[in-house]
Amino acid sequence: MKAIIYTNYGSSNILQLKELEKPIPKDDEVLLKVHTASVNPLDWHFMRGTPYVLRIQAGMLKPKNNRLGVDVAGTVESVGKDVTEFKPGDEVFGGCNGAFAEYVCANEKAFVIKPNNMTFKQAAAVPIAAFTALQGLRDQGQIQPGQKVLINGAAGGVGTFAVQIAKSFGAIVTGVCSTRNVEMVRSIGADHVIDYTLEDFTRSEQQYDLIFDAVGNHSLTNCRRVLDSNGILVLVGGPDKGRFLGPLSRSLRALVLSRFVKQKMVMLFAVRKKADLHIIQELLSAGKITPVIDRCYTLNDVPEAIRYVEEGHAQGKVVINVIG
Repeated sequence: MKAIIYTNYGSSNILQLKELEKPIPKDDEVLLKVHTASVNPLDWHFMRGTPYVLRIQAGMLKPKNNRLGVDVAGTVESVGKDVTEFKPGDEVFGGCNGAFAEYVCANEKAFVIKPNNMTFKQAAAVPIAAFTALQGLRDQGQIQPGQKVLINGAAGGVGTFAVQIAKSFGAIVTGVCSTRNVEMVRSIGADHVIDYTLEDFTRSEQQYDLIFDAVGNHSLTNCRRVLDSNGILVLVGGPDKGRFLGPLSRSLRALVLSRFVKQKMVMLFAVRKKADLHIIQELLSAGKITPVIDRCYTLNDVPEAIRYVEEGHAQGKVVINVIG
């Protein structure tokens, strides 16, 4: 089978399309024929090995795992003897390691059935970004119906899901994005849209109960200015400053500051949870969330796709078509 591999840290030029042995599922695993995968910031962080603190997990001098890609959708080809939830031919989506390949193996807990109203391309665009939005808003942000919620970075992969998931909770949503994305953000359900090229939301008189910050382009002080006195600031992304901690440095400062102020500031590390994947599946089936897809690339063009995502201007998600 063909798969994208990397053996050293660096730019997308180090990625190679190689012929590998087709994997064999373990007793509790599913062998998936990959139709589509999608690109996440996680991919280029692991590719570059930055911030350096990430290498404690990934490998200090070179990657322990030479495969990239975590979001996937495809057809079950075979299952291990202990698998009870799936059978060959089932169309599924979820998360695994090494999704930029023609086949992957993962525990059956990694997948759920793809909704009938979703294409493979749409389904592959969902998992990590939707996990991040759901867990950030529900768990860290403690979102409630009727709250005023601001999504900074509303046009990005995570932001587009955050807007829709916040609306599904009954919040009044304001999305922040660039001029070219205003209509798109409005079309996915934002009640108000702020064009950051024309207006700085931190200078507004409006107060928010919850700010979901997927960009990190404003100081904590400025964000707190428009946060209700009992509000919550959820930090999801941030500028990649400093090779050791990168965007984590801002989140760590927020955690320290949060001990001395009434407002709550929290950072988010999304985790894969089967229960949450089922919730996302239900939201997709009900039409409450729909992936926004910017571009599609082939498996051979993964280096170019990662370069594009790394630039930080993708509208929604970037998808890798493995079949067709």
